[in-house]
Formats: sequence, structure tokens, C-alpha cells
Amino acid sequence: MLVSLRPDRTAAITAAVCAGLAFGVFRLPPSAHPTVLGLAAVVAVFGWLRSVHHSRLILDTPTSRVGSAAQGYVELFGNGLPLAGNPLHSPMNGLPVLWYRLLVETREGNKWVREREVVSDDSFLLDDGSGLCAIDPDGAEMLVDRKDVERRGDTRYTQWCLIRNDPIYVLGEFTTLGSIDPERNSSRQVSELLAEWKADHPGLLARFDANGDGEIDLAEWEAARAEAKREVARRQRELDAAPEAHLMRRPAGRRLYLISDMDPARLGRRYQLWGWIFFAIALAAGAGVAWTLTT
Repeated sequence: MLVSLRPDRTAAITAAVCAGLAFGVFRLPPSAHPTVLGLAAVVAVFGWLRSVHHSRLILDTPTSRVGSAAQGYVELFGNGLPLAGNPLHSPMNGLPVLWYRLLVETREGNKWVREREVVSDDSFLLDDGSGLCAIDPDGAEMLVDRKDVERRGDTRYTQWCLIRNDPIYVLGEFTTLGSIDPERNSSRQVSELLAEWKADHPGLLARFDANGDGEIDLAEWEAARAEAKREVARRQRELDAAPEAHLMRRPAGRRLYLISDMDPARLGRRYQLWGWIFFAIALAAGAGVAWTLTT
């Protein structure tokens, strides 16, 4: 079952507001109908513009490769892999997953009432054949196809999850950490390291007080400075030798951060569909306002 029946949270709220306003028309006096329908039209126009913007963003952004992606706002598509270390397990069935959202509901009469919702925040990897990129799901809109439902007595568990080797689509902020520091400043790093050593006065004396007089004289301080330069150079060599680490995360501002197991074309069509739905609601609400004002 496709989670596309449940739009992203903002679209869900927008649709719920439109439905609530439409329902209010039948419960309020006729004098309030133009105002209620006008509000519904405004909310629907917001939903329409947002859906169109997201669909164009997804369909018009070219898919980049991890190994050659530019720094900044990009689109990636590959297969999901777990990070090294302890694997993440589903709280519903204990199976290994990359990400999950678990909705727990309890039966009250003939209705299912939400009890709690749990969402994982562990990072995972995307592999597109050209390299690996860590995906941080914090703040992302998750549109996931895989859905499992399990009932245990009067409790119902609904889980959306990503598992190993699932296709993963990500639209967000791509950054590369590691090998090269474009703002490298050896003098500043030496000064910071010396300040760190100086803050630990007993340790500084133990390392550089050659004559044991309890003071660091000029010659001993120069020896400490030379050692700090060697330490900074060693750290920089280790940094240069380290492999690059790629990370996908939430962009600054209000730009869309989207993670899904659907391909980009399908996602774009999904937002287009919601755009048409909101457009139809806006037209219907606008027509309702015109009709109420002329009758």
C-alpha cells in the first residue's frame, strides 16, 4: 500500500483544513458561507502552488552521482545500505531496517485511536555505484512505499520502513567532509593547540620544563611551539590521507528535503496529482463563493 495516499505533513494539514472548511459550510448559517468558502479557496491555492513547486523541483533537478556531485542542493538515487556498527532494528518485529516510522493505535469501540508514533533518526548509506553517501533523515519529508500492518489484540501497529538494498531517492544538501579543508590555517591551528596546552599548566611543565625550575622559559616555549607545528602537520597529513566522507542533510532555510524509495518520475507525478486535486478544490470553492454572493 502506497504512502502517497498520506501526503507529506504540510499537504495533509492543508487537505484537512480544506475538508474541515467544506464541512463547516453545512453547519454554519448562509451568511458565513462566502467567508468559509473563501478561506478554503485560499488554503487550496497554497496547496496547489506548493505541490506544483515540489513537482517541478523534483522533475527538473538532474540526478547527480555521489562521486562527482557538486556541493550544495542536489538529487541522488541509489540503493540503501546500513552504516557500520550496531544495526537498527524495527520495534515492531525486530528485523534490521535503515529507517522506520511506527504508528501504534488502540481500539476504542469501532474506532482506532492513535496511542503513539515513533520515528527513527539513525543515519544510513546510499550507494549509487560511484561512491557512498551518508543520509541524515533528521528533518526530512519521508515518502515511503513499504508498509506493514500487524494487529495484536486491541492494538494495531502500522510501520513504514526502508530496508537494505531498497532504492533510495534523496533531494537535499550534499556536502563532502574530510580530505581537504579549504579554510586550512596552520598558524591558527598551532596557536589554538598551544593555548590548549597552556591551559593545562601541569601537563605543559611535564612535557617542556627541561630544567625543572617550574617555569617555561623562552627556549622551552620555542620547543613547545616547534612540537605544536609538528603535531598540526601530522594531523593535516592524516586528514589528507583520509577518504572523503559525503553527507546528505537538510538544507538551510525552507527548501525541500525529501527521502523516498520511489523513483523521481513517480514522485514528480505524485506531487502533480496533489496539485490538480488542490486546484480543483480552489476552483470549486471559488465558484461556491461566487454562487453564494449572487443568490
